[in-house]
Amino acid sequence: MIGLLAIGLLLAVSVVIGLYGVRATRSTTPDFLVASRRVAPGWNAMAIAGEYVSAASVLGLAGLMLKNGIGTLWYAVGFTAGYVAVAALVAGPMRRSGAYTVPDFADYRLGSPAIRRLCAVIVLVIMWLYLVPQFKGAGVVLHLVSGTPYWVGVVLAGMVVSVSIAAGGMRSATYVQGFHYLVKLLFIAVPAVFLVVHAGAGAREEALRVDVGEWSRPLLDLDGSGQPLLATWSVLLATTLGAVGLPHVIMRFHTSASAWAARRVAVGVIVLLGLFYLFPAVYGLLGRVFTPELVDGGDTDTVTVVLPSEIVPGSWGAVLTAIVATGAFAAFLSTSSGLLLALAGGLSHDLSRASVPRLRAAVVAGALVAVLLSLPARGVDINVAVGWAFAVAASTFCPLLVLGIWWPGLTAPGAAAGLVTGVCASTGAALAGLLTAPGPGLLAVLLAQPAAWTVPLSFAVMMLVSRLTTPPDWSERAVLHLHG
Repeated sequence: MIGLLAIGLLLAVSVVIGLYGVRATRSTTPDFLVASRRVAPGWNAMAIAGEYVSAASVLGLAGLMLKNGIGTLWYAVGFTAGYVAVAALVAGPMRRSGAYTVPDFADYRLGSPAIRRLCAVIVLVIMWLYLVPQFKGAGVVLHLVSGTPYWVGVVLAGMVVSVSIAAGGMRSATYVQGFHYLVKLLFIAVPAVFLVVHAGAGAREEALRVDVGEWSRPLLDLDGSGQPLLATWSVLLATTLGAVGLPHVIMRFHTSASAWAARRVAVGVIVLLGLFYLFPAVYGLLGRVFTPELVDGGDTDTVTVVLPSEIVPGSWGAVLTAIVATGAFAAFLSTSSGLLLALAGGLSHDLSRASVPRLRAAVVAGALVAVLLSLPARGVDINVAVGWAFAVAASTFCPLLVLGIWWPGLTAPGAAAGLVTGVCASTGAALAGLLTAPGPGLLAVLLAQPAAWTVPLSFAVMMLVSRLTTPPDWSERAVLHLHG
């Protein structure tokens, strides 16, 4: 009951803050998508960090650490390092382009409506892959703290986020996400410190009874594949380069007033993410000691919420569980907000250059599809689904943006060939791994974490086909403008 009340209070405050954003919203497409490019750097950094710290960070990272070992922390390294790549490679130039979305940028750089539409379709693929684990997390957490059926949390999260974003657009999302970052940091960090202090000597005694030999290896060996170095390298490629290509991340930098402000925001996000990622590892480590049975039950994603009551029985354990569950729910809501905005841009703005009313309708439609996809996805690990989204982004939009910003020789046919290759290879690998369930070995890693080969393949195809075709006449001027 305490958890349900805490989550209800979070939802109520989020709605109030979102309504405050509605008051400041103007009925124009630039305002709906990028808040008229007037978001202050400090608040923008908090909003981006709030948007980026998703179910994969709050639940999935601790769950994978419990299941696969300390090597899972390479996910946290990649998630944070991604913003180093964003700051160095794309933040400033993307802001100078004047585009609102990745398809906007592709149209500006290559002058091809066909590329714009292709990019819009890829946006939908990435955003739905990323939204499903957010809504799944909401359903799981609400079920744990209140006993409600899984589908209730999924539907509730979809309704709250879609209504808030449809009403206030980027302004509402910015205010809510900044607030949610603070909630997540405090509500995940404070219980983590308390649990470490409370466990004390008991944790050391329990640890002696748990076999941590293979679990403590420094590299990530996914499901006992036997290829830890390749798996770690592929995860780092997907998470680092995937951040460069995530549509909702790129859209955020267009809310800055200038290219200098966009870079400043990226640096701020690195600091905020580095601070947050200290704490999911605590839950994974304590979970290995106190709740190893979750691995056998296949419920490792629940360790962050289950752990407090295992270490601190009674009323205080219930309070800590409520606090952690509220922090987790904040993660689902804030990340879903950014994803739905990017999804609406892909459905409406990038495919038809629609008006604000149609953008709002696209938010609702996108949320409905995500909810329907999330209902049968309860058995999919959160980080696995998010990893697919990162792999697709790294294999498609990362090559497009990096080459489009830094290489005048990129052509529309080259971009199209690379995008199609990247999206087909990355999604095809994920589906093949899901349907065939290969045993331990090289093939299992190449399918489960395909970025090690799909990213180089996409770059190579994009560059090769571009070499065989002629770039637009304005390519040199466009690249100079991006760096001016």
